[in-house]
Amino acid sequence: MTRTAHWWRLAVAWMVAAVAVAVVAPAAPVRAADAASAPPPFTYGFGLTEARPAVGSATNFHLTVTTPQVAGEQHIKIILPSGYYDDPDRRYPVLYFLHGSPDDPVGQNYPALTMSDDMITVIPDGGARGWYTNWLNQKTAAGAQNWENFHLQQVIPFIDANLRTVAAKKARAVAGVSMGGFGAFHYAQIRPDLFSHTASLSGDIDFSVRHMGLRMAVVASLIDGEGALCALASGTCDPNNSPYKPAVDSDAAFGSPYPVFNADWRWNQVDPSQNMAKLAAAGIGVSIYTGDGGGAVNSLEFWVAGAAKNVKEAMDALGMSYYYVNYGDGAGWGTRCDGHHNGGCWEETLRDLIPRLEREFSTA
Repeated sequence: MTRTAHWWRLAVAWMVAAVAVAVVAPAAPVRAADAASAPPPFTYGFGLTEARPAVGSATNFHLTVTTPQVAGEQHIKIILPSGYYDDPDRRYPVLYFLHGSPDDPVGQNYPALTMSDDMITVIPDGGARGWYTNWLNQKTAAGAQNWENFHLQQVIPFIDANLRTVAAKKARAVAGVSMGGFGAFHYAQIRPDLFSHTASLSGDIDFSVRHMGLRMAVVASLIDGEGALCALASGTCDPNNSPYKPAVDSDAAFGSPYPVFNADWRWNQVDPSQNMAKLAAAGIGVSIYTGDGGGAVNSLEFWVAGAAKNVKEAMDALGMSYYYVNYGDGAGWGTRCDGHHNGGCWEETLRDLIPRLEREFSTA
């Protein structure tokens, strides 16, 4: 049983937290030619320092860095097209792929991500519960948590300086699963100058009061709800093995989540569902993918399906064009998808998304 499924059983008592958790697809096979070669050299800067040597092959590897913006060591996974070294004059568009909670870049082994010969994929660390934002409180036990600064001000220029990218909005997309779906929409909304397309895969894209469950998912990750519930579970799990330690205050990331006297204004300020007009004004392409867990309320996907529906309604009210797929229980959405919140469905989704991005990039 995966941690995600176990966490859901615990979090059902809260009616929340599991909607943020990601399940990762099986590892993709590594080409024999790649395995025998080393990752390319990188020149560090933009506030990033090499913490450990790169690990992996010439086209599929990860870096380990430190930055004053985020406490601890962070990984940046990079997947290069198979022909990257064949033509030293060719430049490539970039997909920034944001992982869910409590995962990390190294574990993002979706085979679909390795199949593009036309773009670079970069997967930066987002923390177990970083929520792709600069936390309001930087003095918690978790240390510095400036994820926006790390990704938008450091990782992107670092990648453009070291790899043969097309360093322009028209050649960048940002997509993410679960917690990363929020990050993808949030980043495109606050920096529409950087991205031409944003995509949410089962994303937490509604933080409004009409979808309080997703707010509580964030809160549960901050206060280590998993560890607290585990401690009450009479020995059925190890409360010290929670990925959400150390526990911090519920207000640490976005301020008060409670809709009393406008105390939750910061949540509304970052809520993707209330900021879709920013994407429309900037001409950013939008893709939303979701299942519905077969309609079962104890399925993680049921909750994010409601968020996707609310965002769709917001886009319809604005007259926006977009790409929207609700694959329901997964029937007809490839052989790996059962309609739930897991890597099998996200693999099938990436097999649909990536060719679409490649076509957009080729005509930009």
